[in-house]
Amino acid sequence: MELPKTMKALVAFSKDEYKLVNDFPVPECGDDDIIIKTEVCGICAGDLKCKHGAERFWGDEKNPSWVKPPFIPGHEFLGRIVKMGKNVKGYELGERITADQIVPCGECKFCKSGRYWMCEPHATFGFQKDNNGGMAEYVRYPKTAVLHKVPDDMPLETALLIEPFACSKHCVDRAQITGDDMVVISGAGTLGLGMITYARRMNPEKLIVLDMKDERLQKAKEFGADLALNPGKEDVVAKVKELTGGYGCDIYIEATGHPSSVEQGLAMVRKLGRFVEFSVFGGPTTVDWSIIGDGKELDVLGAHLSPYCFPYVIEHLANGDLRADGVVSSIYSLDEWEEAFDKATGKDGDFKVAFKF
Repeated sequence: MELPKTMKALVAFSKDEYKLVNDFPVPECGDDDIIIKTEVCGICAGDLKCKHGAERFWGDEKNPSWVKPPFIPGHEFLGRIVKMGKNVKGYELGERITADQIVPCGECKFCKSGRYWMCEPHATFGFQKDNNGGMAEYVRYPKTAVLHKVPDDMPLETALLIEPFACSKHCVDRAQITGDDMVVISGAGTLGLGMITYARRMNPEKLIVLDMKDERLQKAKEFGADLALNPGKEDVVAKVKELTGGYGCDIYIEATGHPSSVEQGLAMVRKLGRFVEFSVFGGPTTVDWSIIGDGKELDVLGAHLSPYCFPYVIEHLANGDLRADGVVSSIYSLDEWEEAFDKATGKDGDFKVAFKF
């Protein structure tokens, strides 16, 4: 199939210059590559923080820039195969596919030991010019991309949640929830909702969700929270301690990316408890580090990306075991990207905002 020479794409030239380009070159298809026609691409909180110039992405006086402009943002995307290289096996034109955000090198010690999501070069879709993301009409999947087939009959609004909910699953898996645990999830945005609907399947003793927006707390209840609390309206640390005889929760999952949520969690979790950090922060966070060791002897765990999670999430989104209803709230064309990015901040109560092609 002969593809057009140019396409419409949102391009980040620098942290101060994001621009819609109508004649960006369509990616070339190498012998080991797959080209998809993009169906839909979500806007992630990471995309917003990158757009706003967060040091985590663009570097500072101590750290080099992680992003490599000019690049096309977007890692929550899927589409249908329109071209394949001669070496590609196991796929057909027209098939609907998506991929992990990471594009592993296959050669570093993490890749060779099966821990591909921590690949040392750490190429990802949507932040580096060699692996452009889904805010464009066409995307190239290189040889080492971790691909997954998406059911033809899965609605777009559900399929959009595969990548974020896969990240949510990995985070909850890191928490090692049992039926005896009181679990607190801080943050009920899209990723928090993915954690809630999956954690509900772990059947914890009690699942508590925290968020500053009441409409998100209502959605958290729909998705399986036993209790939904607003830290802006009540002392949630005192409430959780009251519910646990003064001890605190067994597990605290941080999914807001706000420094106050970290301090709150360290105060709320019990001694010998487990703290799981998921979020990307806009800047450094300062805490009393002694709480972790001498104060409570906590297990502090990180959660990064979505290793080995896509198959489970695709299956259980398809059969309804994982809730997805009402999460995708606003769909835009790429021409409306500025309004879409503004909407994706959640200022109007939106969960997931996306582009449809």
